[in-house]
Amino acid sequence: MSLLSFYSHASNKIYGFIYEQGSNLPLSNVSIYDDNYGLLAISNTEGYYEFYSDQFTFNLIFSLEKRPLIERQVTINKDSQIDIKFPVLIEELSEVLITTKNRKTFELKRLKDVEGTSIYAGKKSEVILVSQSMANLASNNSRQIYSQIAGLNIYQNDDAGLQLHIGGRGLDPNRTSNFNTRQNGYDMSADVLGYPESYYSPPAEALEEIQIVRGAASLQYGTQFGGLVNFVLKKPIKNKSIEIVTRNTTGSYGLFTNFTSLSGTNKKFSYYTYINHKKGDGFRDNSKYDSTNSHMYLSYDFDSKTKLSSEISYLTYLAKQAGGLSDNMFNQNPIQSNRSRNWFELKWLLYNIKLEHKLSDNTNFSVNFFGLNSERNALGIRYNRVDQIDSGEERDLIKGDFNNYGFETRLLHNYTVLNKKSIFLFGLKYYKSSNSSIQGPGTNGSGANFDFQYEEYPFYNNQSNYNYPNLNVSLFTENIFYISDVFSITPGIRYENIRTESDGYFSQINFDGAGNVIFDNTVYENQIRKRSFLLFGLGSSYKPSKFIEMYANFSQNYRSVTFTDISIFNPAFVIDPDISDEKGYTMDLGVRGNKNKLISYDISLFHLFYNDRIGFTQIVSSDGNIKSQRGNVGDAVIYGVESIVDFNLNKLFIRDNNFILNYFINTSIIDSKYVKSEINGITGKRLEFVPKINIKTGAKLGYKNILLNIQYTYLSNQFTDSSNSIESNLSGVIGQIPSYDILDFSSSYKFKNYKLEFGVNNILDNNYFVRRATGYPGPGIIPSAPRNYYLTFEIKF
Repeated sequence: MSLLSFYSHASNKIYGFIYEQGSNLPLSNVSIYDDNYGLLAISNTEGYYEFYSDQFTFNLIFSLEKRPLIERQVTINKDSQIDIKFPVLIEELSEVLITTKNRKTFELKRLKDVEGTSIYAGKKSEVILVSQSMANLASNNSRQIYSQIAGLNIYQNDDAGLQLHIGGRGLDPNRTSNFNTRQNGYDMSADVLGYPESYYSPPAEALEEIQIVRGAASLQYGTQFGGLVNFVLKKPIKNKSIEIVTRNTTGSYGLFTNFTSLSGTNKKFSYYTYINHKKGDGFRDNSKYDSTNSHMYLSYDFDSKTKLSSEISYLTYLAKQAGGLSDNMFNQNPIQSNRSRNWFELKWLLYNIKLEHKLSDNTNFSVNFFGLNSERNALGIRYNRVDQIDSGEERDLIKGDFNNYGFETRLLHNYTVLNKKSIFLFGLKYYKSSNSSIQGPGTNGSGANFDFQYEEYPFYNNQSNYNYPNLNVSLFTENIFYISDVFSITPGIRYENIRTESDGYFSQINFDGAGNVIFDNTVYENQIRKRSFLLFGLGSSYKPSKFIEMYANFSQNYRSVTFTDISIFNPAFVIDPDISDEKGYTMDLGVRGNKNKLISYDISLFHLFYNDRIGFTQIVSSDGNIKSQRGNVGDAVIYGVESIVDFNLNKLFIRDNNFILNYFINTSIIDSKYVKSEINGITGKRLEFVPKINIKTGAKLGYKNILLNIQYTYLSNQFTDSSNSIESNLSGVIGQIPSYDILDFSSSYKFKNYKLEFGVNNILDNNYFVRRATGYPGPGIIPSAPRNYYLTFEIKF
C-alpha cells in the first residue's frame, strides 16, 4: 500500500502504477499532489499508489527527485486507474529548473488543514523552504532566512548565527523565548515553563523547512503568545544508500565553517546525519568563537502503517564575549570592546523517539518521547556602568544545568457528521524538568575557567543556588467541522496543570567603608506555584476557490514567570518581588492565496491583548538612585496589519522556464499602547520591541545555473522600556533603538555536483544595533555586524 495522507468519506478510488519510460521499472517515493488538497499519496516499492476522493476534477502533479514534474488534469465519476511513465533519470537539472520545481512542490505541500497528527485549519501559518531562501546559510543569517515572514523583529548581533533571536508583535526577540520552539515536532528550549530560551538552534544548512504558526498555536503546542516555530530537518534521501554533501565557507573576520552530511535509504531503513563546525574571530575585539553541532536521525518503516524514528543532537560552543556599550561608546566606535575576560560556554544534548501508526484509513496515532540534558556557563564582568574599566577583580559566574523529559501523544480521527467530513484531534503532553542555577565568584584571571572560587572569595556579593523542579500535564483537543465544501470552523480547548518550584538560597552581604564585612546572612526560599486553567480558541476558514482562502481565529495565551525573573542577581536592574504570570489572547483575520500563479499573497490584521505584561520601568531605589525594575507593567494591546506579496515577474513578462524573476515585499505596520497601569506615566505609552514599520523587500533573478538575490530591510525606531525612554542610562539597557536599514546580496552558481555561493551582508556598511542586552552578552548595546563577505563551496556525491 502507498502512504496515504488524503481522506474523504466518498468511495471514488484513484489508483495506478508509476514506471520509468523505456525500462518499465517501477518507481517508488513518487509524491502525488493536487492543487486543492496538497499531498495525496506516495508510491510504494511496486510503483503503486491510491487515494480516495469525492471530487470529480483534479490537477494531479507527480514529483520525483531529479525528474521534471508531470501534470495531469483528470475528470472522474467512478473508480479510475491512472498510470504514469516518467522520463529516464536526468543527472543534472539546471538550478533554475530545480528552484522552480521545488517552489511548485512547496506551494502544494505548505501547511494545509491537516498535517500528520496536527491541525492547522483557520490559523495564520507560514512555511519557509530554507533551501530556496537564497540566504547566507553558513552563518544562519536570520534576516535573510525569515525575509518572507511578516512582522518578525530579529536580533542579529554576531556574524556566525550561534543563537536565534526572533520576536514579533511586541514580543521580546531574546533567544526566541516567546515562541514554543521545536525541532521535528519536539521541544528544544531549556525549560518550556521556567526558562523557555533557545540557546540551541539547528544549522540552517541542515533544514528542509521552518514552520511558523502564530498565537493560535497555543492550543496544540504550548501557551506562548508568539506561537510555534518548528525546525524541520532534511529527510533521508530516497533511492540511494548513501549521499554525501559537504559545504565549506570562508568569510570576513576569520569565519570558517564546514557542514558535512550523510544520508541514505536501504529498504525499510533510512538515516540522515551531519556535523557542522564553525570558528571565527568575530567583528569586534574579544569575540572569537568555536562551535560544533552534530545530529543523527534513524528511521525504520515496519510497513505502510507503522514507522519508528529516533534522533539525537549535540551542540557545544565556546565564545568570548566583547560586552555591551553605552550610547556614547557606540557613537564613538561601534565595534570597540572594553571587556576582555567575558566567556560563554554551552553544551546542549537533545534526544527523541517517535512512533507513528495508522490505526485505520481514518485514524492516525503518534507518540513522541523527548528529552534534554544541557548546561550553559556565563563568566565575566557585568558592571552597571558599562564604560567602567575592568579592574581585574574576580568575575561573576552563572552556571545553569537543564534536565527535562516528556512525551506527547496525538490521535487524529476522520469521521462524518450529516454527510460532512470532520476531523478530530486529541492530545496529551507530560513534561517534567529538574533544573538548577548557581551564581557566585569566578576567577580573577582572563581565561575560560568555569569553576567557582568560594574559598578565595567567600564574601562575594552575588551568591545564589536554586533548584527548579517543574511539572506540566496538558490535555488538548481541536475539531474541524466542514460546514460546507468551502467553509469550516475549528474550535479547540487546552487544559493546563502546572507546578513550578523554586528551592534554594541567596546571600546578603554588606560591607563598611573600609571593605570589612558587617553583615553576612543567607536567605533560604522555597516557593511552590500551582496553576490549572483552560484555554479556548476558535478558527474558521472560507475557501471560495482553490486560489483564495479567508481565515480568522481567536485563541487565549499564557506565559509563566521564568526563574531568571525571580532569582538571578543582575547589576543592571532589580526584580519586582510581586512579579506574576502574563495572560491574554490573540486574534487574526486574513486572506491568502494566489492570482493566476502570478501573485501570491498573505495579508492579515491581528489584535493581541496582554494582561499584566512584564517589562522594565524606572524606579527610585532606597539609596536614592534611579534603577530599572523588571515586573508587571500593566495591560496592553498590540494591533496592526501584516502582509507578504510575491510577484512572479517571469510568468508575467519573460515566460521562459530558463529564467526566474521574482519580487517580494514583506510589510508590517503595527501600533501598540499600555491601556492600564498602576505605575504613573505608563498608560498610553508604546510597548517595547514594537517598530511601527517593518519592511523587507527584494528580488531574485536566475538564468539556468546562476541565481542572484538582493534584499533591503528597514525597521523604524523602537523602545526597550515601558516609559519610552529615548536617552540611555549608564548600563545601556534602557533607551531607544534607532531606526535602521540594511542591504544584502547573495548569489550562487551550480555546475553538475558542485555549487559556489557568494554574498555580501550589509553592503552599505551601516553602523546600527538592534539590541540592548539586560545580561550577557552585555549589559548594554550589542552592535550588529558591519559589511562582511562570505564564499561557500559545496560538493554533493
